[in-house]
Amino acid sequence: MDDIFILAEHRQGELRDITFEMLTKGKTLSEEMGKPLVALLLGHNAGKMADQLKDRANRVMLVEDPKLENYNSEAYHKALVNLIEQENPLAVLIGHTAFGMDLAPSLATAINAPIATDCLDVMVVNARFKAIRQVYGGKLNVEVHLKPGQPHLITVRPASFSPEDYSLPGEIVNVASPLTEEIASKRFLEYVEAAAGEVDITQSPILVSVGRGIKDQENITIVQDLADSLGAALSCSRPVVDKKWLPKERQVGTSGKTVKPKVYIAVGISGAFQHVAGMKTSGTIIAINKDPKAPIFNVADYGIVGDLFKIVPSLKEKVKEAFA
Repeated sequence: MDDIFILAEHRQGELRDITFEMLTKGKTLSEEMGKPLVALLLGHNAGKMADQLKDRANRVMLVEDPKLENYNSEAYHKALVNLIEQENPLAVLIGHTAFGMDLAPSLATAINAPIATDCLDVMVVNARFKAIRQVYGGKLNVEVHLKPGQPHLITVRPASFSPEDYSLPGEIVNVASPLTEEIASKRFLEYVEAAAGEVDITQSPILVSVGRGIKDQENITIVQDLADSLGAALSCSRPVVDKKWLPKERQVGTSGKTVKPKVYIAVGISGAFQHVAGMKTSGTIIAINKDPKAPIFNVADYGIVGDLFKIVPSLKEKVKEAFA
């Protein structure tokens, strides 16, 4: 049918952000190709989530089955192979999350589809799909041209696209589950949440990020104080992690985490492309760096050229005055 399929990702009854990011990109692709946009939702008692997707796609294909309530690669694999073979979509987009990295390779093998993984962008060139992905640890961006034929399978890096508000005249179509037998090899046990006190920088609406410009581990407290005054989380670039000044889970970039807070403040970060790739979709980017030619200013909405050891304490005092 030549549709553009977007696989909805959900956890504990809630749709995840990556779903809406892919739907926004999928809408652009469907318009360029002149093909319908279809959201695939596999779950159990998933009517509420289907309603949330209805105005973001031309069609929501809902497969209801207790075996699909929580992610199980074997159950998802069987359900998706069945759907794809019946519908013959032009492309299937899946989030490059733990969910997608587990599922996509075996799915591509089963349906004999070309696959491009961990893509930063997807576009249509001469009626063919082209994807942008990184190689050599993020040092190079490469263009991947998918061979003719269908379907094409593409996994998308989270936060590569900003979800947009739009409305489509969608409908919900219930599809019979093909899972007639019990899933023997794998079963869901439980979700394990991060321990209390740990910081998930991907969920913070404000991030203050520190780079090698801080010079010494003891100086990080200056930036931490600014973060505390803003109610923000503290993150960092790779050199700070390499020096073991902050733990790996605080790192932003291609070898760390991709973030998209409402406000991102980069302190003493030069702006290497590996770091920028992990934060470029932030709402408002503010950069503080003494080098006026630092690449970080190319993506910043606001830039302050100067000594961070003078600027950050002053900025912290201004924040305290504003909220006093």
